[in-house]
Amino acid sequence: NRTDNNVWYVRQNIDASDPAAANAKALDVLNKGVDSLGFHIPADKVSEQTIEVLLKDIRCDIVEVNFSTCKRHSVELAELLVAYYEKKGYDKEKIVGSIDWDPMEKIVMQGKDVTALLPLAKDLVKAASSLPHFRVIAVNAAALNNAGAYIVQELGYALSWGNEYLQQLVDAGVDVTLAAKKIKFNMGISENYFMEIAKFRAARLLWAEIVKQYGPKCDCACQMCVNAVTTSYNMTMFDSYVNMLRSQTETMSAALAGVHSIVVTPFDVAYEQPTEFSERIARNQQLLLKEESHFDKVVDPAAGSYFLEELTAQLAQAAWQLFLKIEDEGGFLAAIKAGSIQDDINATNTKRHGDAAKRKEFVLGTNQFPNFTEKSDGKEPISHACGCSTHDAAPFKRIETTRLAADFEQLRMQTERASKTPVAFMLTIGNLAWRQARAQFSSNFLACAGYKIIDNLGFDSIEEGVDAALKAGADIVVLCSSDDEYAEYAVPAFKYLDNRAMFIVAGAPACMDDLKAAGIENFVHVKCNVLDTLKEYNAKLGIK
Repeated sequence: NRTDNNVWYVRQNIDASDPAAANAKALDVLNKGVDSLGFHIPADKVSEQTIEVLLKDIRCDIVEVNFSTCKRHSVELAELLVAYYEKKGYDKEKIVGSIDWDPMEKIVMQGKDVTALLPLAKDLVKAASSLPHFRVIAVNAAALNNAGAYIVQELGYALSWGNEYLQQLVDAGVDVTLAAKKIKFNMGISENYFMEIAKFRAARLLWAEIVKQYGPKCDCACQMCVNAVTTSYNMTMFDSYVNMLRSQTETMSAALAGVHSIVVTPFDVAYEQPTEFSERIARNQQLLLKEESHFDKVVDPAAGSYFLEELTAQLAQAAWQLFLKIEDEGGFLAAIKAGSIQDDINATNTKRHGDAAKRKEFVLGTNQFPNFTEKSDGKEPISHACGCSTHDAAPFKRIETTRLAADFEQLRMQTERASKTPVAFMLTIGNLAWRQARAQFSSNFLACAGYKIIDNLGFDSIEEGVDAALKAGADIVVLCSSDDEYAEYAVPAFKYLDNRAMFIVAGAPACMDDLKAAGIENFVHVKCNVLDTLKEYNAKLGIK
């Protein structure tokens, strides 16, 4: 979309339930590097007075200003904004912004029947037609990303989603050039660094091809406007500062791919309303890329890289096939009414949760390398949902949204609420390399449930190790040695322990069947379902 720079808008979203407070916060963050604002205005606050208070002292011809409100009040909001800009005497060519009007998101995410609102698209475009750079139709594919959608799914469905709105506008008599210029894509950014760069590059390519088929009057109508939002799907409550590392690489992906604007999700969003500190860090993550890494200076840095060019082409091909599949089903609206898209995303979410349970997909600090000593300290996972009509009957299928770390967090909170934190003791014996490796593996494995871990350098005998474990108050004793030595150590250790604590063998030795025959039930190894195994251990320990 640009040929002389790679500048993007640094955006921060603000709740405008209290217009005066929102205005004060906006003016504050505008002095701290932000040049794009996103205001959410409750339906009952949409008024001329609210707009006057909210935008007081904000230069809307310099700052990008975006809005969201109840879909039924979006036309009214657009008319109020146009009137406000005219009253202030702004050059309308310099007004950049958007209204987040996307009723189809309600069908996808909540199963609500909001098809009656779709004809408002024409009125909304008409209301904002005098503002050439103000977009009023949104494609909120970021919601799919936050529900765990794979990159190909998000891209393919976003294109179909946007095409549905474009087709409806054209069918309603809106000029295709105007219609295309009023559509804005809000897309998520996952942790898959190179794939995300390719996704945004492929998205621009494919959207341009779609719009061209409608015969717009100018090529500028084919340009895709993307606001990229770092995902909340991989955010964690425990070891939450790692969220900053996740969102930093995500932000880099979007910046290098040349998006219109970026919203960095604050690192604490999984368990609290973002604080002033977390919002500051989120802003500065983008400012670092601009002012210290100069990501805004080079146009399409990925161009010419064989790997990224090939990845872009392959991703475009896969997403295009998905787009054609949805078109064969009658288009995006028909597909979400039938529930095929919701089924597809929910299946992916289920698979990814299953992969996380088996540690095929890592969530650093949660299912892999957890902080052994961290406690929740009053933190509780929170979920975010729109409160509009949530109690109405839902005639369509909906997408279930649960963060990838939620299952492990629930397990760890369960352990914290127990009257006693289980103590897991590593009984290390025999081959030095094997016992250390298996002790480390087992410690990480059991710490995912919040158990207290006691590691050891090694014992000379089974009896010495078991005695030390019981003296330390161990609830779990993990035998850590080599496969060959388990045949020698495991059964004697199990018998000597004599059910005074849970006994676990670290690994899956060839003699496993013999050990099971001797009464040993518990083994931890790389093929285990970590989540299910830990739930089983909690149950055996009486933790509910």
